This record gives sequence, C-alpha cells and structure tokens, in this order.
Amino acid sequence: MESTESSYVSSPEQQQKRSPPPPASPTSDSEEKLTYIRFLVSNAAAGSVIGKGGATITDFQSQSGARIQLSRNYEFFPGTSDRIIMISGGIDDALKAVELIISKLLREIPAEDGDDAEPRMRVRLVVPNTACGSIIGKGGSIIKSFIEDSHAGIKISPLDTNFFGLTDRLVTITGTIAEQMHAIDLILSKLADDPHYSQTMHAPFSYAAAYNSMNHGLNGAGVKFQQNKEDRTNSVTIGVADEHIGLVVGRGGRNIMEISQNSGARIKISDRGDFMSGTTDRKITITGSQRAIRAAEDMIMQKVSYASERETD
Repeated sequence: MESTESSYVSSPEQQQKRSPPPPASPTSDSEEKLTYIRFLVSNAAAGSVIGKGGATITDFQSQSGARIQLSRNYEFFPGTSDRIIMISGGIDDALKAVELIISKLLREIPAEDGDDAEPRMRVRLVVPNTACGSIIGKGGSIIKSFIEDSHAGIKISPLDTNFFGLTDRLVTITGTIAEQMHAIDLILSKLADDPHYSQTMHAPFSYAAAYNSMNHGLNGAGVKFQQNKEDRTNSVTIGVADEHIGLVVGRGGRNIMEISQNSGARIKISDRGDFMSGTTDRKITITGSQRAIRAAEDMIMQKVSYASERETD
C-alpha cells in the first residue's frame, strides 16, 4: 500500500456512495466549498487507518466522499514521531472522514477492567501559522466561543522556532468524540473562509519531505537541523512518463516554477524524444541540496501519483 513513489499515499478515488452527512456546518455553502484538514496520528494508528491492502482507507473515502492521504511511514511532523493525515474535499465530506477515522481509532483503545467511561484521544490538527489568527480572534474571543459551544478543550501551540522554515502550528482538541467533532466543525468552517488557509490548500505537504528527510534517523527528537552535508549541491535524474510531463510543467510552466521555489532545487526536463534508457520516460534532472532534491522529487511524484489515481477511476 505504501508507495515509494509518492510523498503521501492514498487509495484511488472512487465513485462515491454518500452516507448521511454530519450536522450541517455553520456555512450555508459547506457542500460546495472545497477545503482540507490535516491532523497527526501515530505510526501504528496510520496502519490501522490504511487497513489491509488499503481496504479501510478505500472504504472511508467511499463513505465520506473525501480524499484521504497519509505521509509515508518515516515522514513525521517535525519534533514528533507522528505521521500526517490530510483529508480534502467539501467541508461535510471532510468532517465525515475525520469522524470515521477518529471513531475507528477510539474503538481500538483497549478498555480497562471495570472502566465504563467513554474512550478518549486527543486530536492534533496541523494549521498554518498565518491562519491561526482567524480561529483565535481578537483577545482570544473566537477560540473561547468555540470552547464554550463545543465543550471541548482547544489549545493552540506556539510556533516552534527550533525548526527552520516550519510555518505550521498544532491545535490540540480534547473531549468526547461528539465534543471534538463539534470543535473541529467550528474550526474547519472558520478556516475555510480564511484566504490565508485556502492559499495553502494546493501544496500543503511540501514541508514533510523537506523537514523529515533531515529528521529521519533522529527518532522525531526535537533538535535543530544543522547538517552540512545536506547543503552540498547534488544532482539526481528521475524518469516520468511522457504523458504526465504536462502535469509536472503546468500551464505556462507554473507547476514546475512552484516546485522549484518551494523546494529550492533547480529542475530541468529533457527534450521530447530524450528518454531514460530503455523506457519512454522523460528525464527530469533535479539539482540542489539533498533536502531540496528530496522535496522536489516528492512534489513531482505527488502530482504524477494523483494523475495515475484518477486514470484508474
């Protein structure tokens, strides 16, 4: 299930069967508005979400109508040993997918003898720092109202400056699943109206490859990244099917410029007819530091993987 070709894995998008939606979001156009939500899960929990042969994640996508992706098993959120789940789609679809995942993970928490209390787990959302103001409000007014309305505990972490370039913060939500889902509904509906949040929708995963390629081997410890060999200039050539090159380049070269800017790598694509030996794959040469190369490669393969998934529909 976990492909080495893409920074994030997901099962192919299916023709969706919609189950009854959760309570309506505060926004009236919630079904049409596309958005995304990210949260952390342990490596073991990620395996449970994927399921045998990808059966569980496929089922959750079919039930919810949302797309579900996970970071690879060695790619953790900086300073943790937790993987990232991203859910994208309409607000109601995304909320349904979150509820399916949390419900499954709660069912797998072992009950202690004689303890009839409802099992609980904390949910840690990953939110861009630029969008946190919209859920905090002036003097904390908005987050206070969310806590009062949902009865959930909501805490926003400060931005961790130990990790250069990290622009995301963690929003920790505690309580019963009903309280947590109410809080997540309020938060996501607010974020979906924030232009700063919507701007990050199309490239929300680029940091994972860059940060965690540096963090790999450190067991998620919160240390500063200071690795000189990572900064040396290297060059790697990868192959991409000729029919997918247009997706990598984008209209007017927009995609490839975006990938180059976000990763810090230089990217060159071979001319038509210039293929990798023995294939019909075009050559893409990526030059830069090791972490820039890995970030660029993962962004490229994510675009290719998404196209391949759509072709299997």
